[in-house]
Amino acid sequence: MTLEPRLNAYRPDLADIALRPLVTADRYVEPQMRQCWQGVLPLLAAPHKDAQQLSQIRYGEFLDVFEMRDDGFAWVQNRADRHVGYAPLGRPLGESIAKLSHRVHVLRTFVYPEPNMKVRASDILTLGSFVSIGEIKGAFVELLSGGFVFGGHITTAEEAYTPDYVFTAGRLLQTPYLWGGRTPEGIDCSALVQLALDLAGFDVLRDADLQRESFGQPLIGHWRDRNWRRGDVVFMKDAQLTPHVAIMTDSESLIHATAQSMSVTVEPLSSLIGRGYTVDATGRPEEGLAR
Repeated sequence: MTLEPRLNAYRPDLADIALRPLVTADRYVEPQMRQCWQGVLPLLAAPHKDAQQLSQIRYGEFLDVFEMRDDGFAWVQNRADRHVGYAPLGRPLGESIAKLSHRVHVLRTFVYPEPNMKVRASDILTLGSFVSIGEIKGAFVELLSGGFVFGGHITTAEEAYTPDYVFTAGRLLQTPYLWGGRTPEGIDCSALVQLALDLAGFDVLRDADLQRESFGQPLIGHWRDRNWRRGDVVFMKDAQLTPHVAIMTDSESLIHATAQSMSVTVEPLSSLIGRGYTVDATGRPEEGLAR
């Protein structure tokens, strides 16, 4: 049996104790839960600063830590989407776990060391980040992990719910394309879909091929013959068979994060077909994903 390594923490020398019946390793460990206290934390393919970025961990997300390394990295799994990789150690991995009651509902907001917009900001939180708040100080609210954010930029988790995920994706138009990015500071194709659907209440995996396996259905017939609807998620492959994913905005056009323009953009589906993409599946999140 082969487990998906992106979603299961195992190496020949070390593995999640929950996988003991399924994989062979020199040692099995019980993970320690930590919380990300940094606006954006990289999740890397290897434990060094120049390694490829696989994904990112947003402020407030919970991590399972399997290994604290002497080289300044930890081997972790993000509980939000189960992605496994290496993250830098330090304050960003908090040991105390705060109850998450609110979310950032603007594209980005600054964290200040005191409730004063004139002091130098210490961090940036982005759309969808979970926060736990303390005292209200004028127009600012205190983060239980430290620092202050403008109160008008956060709302309760319930009020942050946005069922129209096409609208959410549209809010990220012109966001720079970033391989492994998950925020309005930089985002890739599957993370755009993930974030938009997350704010609509859906539990979404990280990568395009994993999303396709979760709720995509093989395309029957020619893509031109399908009655495309706003909100259809389109799964494609380029000429090199690299997976790609987008969301239809109407019967002809889609929104996606693309390396073609290095940004989030809207364009006709036919334009992608003309560049060598093939559509192999489509899906509606309400028909295949858990909330």
